[in-house]
Amino acid sequence: MYTSEKPRIIVGITGASGIVYGLRTLEILRDLEVETHLILSPAAEVTLAHECDVKVADIKALADVVHRHHDLAAPPSSGSFRTMGMLVAPCSVRSLSEIAGGMASNLLTRAADVTLKERRRLVLMVRETPFHLGHLRAMTAVTEMGAIVAPPLPAFYTRPQSLDDIVDHSVGRALDLFGLDAGVVKRWGGG
Repeated sequence: MYTSEKPRIIVGITGASGIVYGLRTLEILRDLEVETHLILSPAAEVTLAHECDVKVADIKALADVVHRHHDLAAPPSSGSFRTMGMLVAPCSVRSLSEIAGGMASNLLTRAADVTLKERRRLVLMVRETPFHLGHLRAMTAVTEMGAIVAPPLPAFYTRPQSLDDIVDHSVGRALDLFGLDAGVVKRWGGG
């Protein structure tokens, strides 16, 4: 179990569509005073340019520490680097498949592998659809290994008024899995 005065989470952002989930995660974790260690894939940088008006430097500035995607000697590559766990938002099927296969070809998948081997919380906000059988088998495999597959699916009982409402709810529910209340989730039965 991770114990520290300040909670620490690894945030992975892949090239799947939905980069706003990773961006909003970093904003919320900063407000919660959670130390973030960002791993941004090269494909995520491309997606960012297509989906947001935010620059790569801006998203990196939201993290406490930024690690290079190919730096397999960075702290998150070791089990002795203690964290609450890792959230991959969004998670591409490619990254999901590498994690399911125990591959560690880059820091993002290595950090996910370490998170699993250390029995820490790994949440994968898988963003690509539709799924074929290979994708579903990869999701089953990571679930059997201890990860949580949490696609960012909108909840309409909250009566979202904007895209921001939908994003906040999905990110807030993912952070719930770490025991972090972001204050952005409209809870069922909560009025």
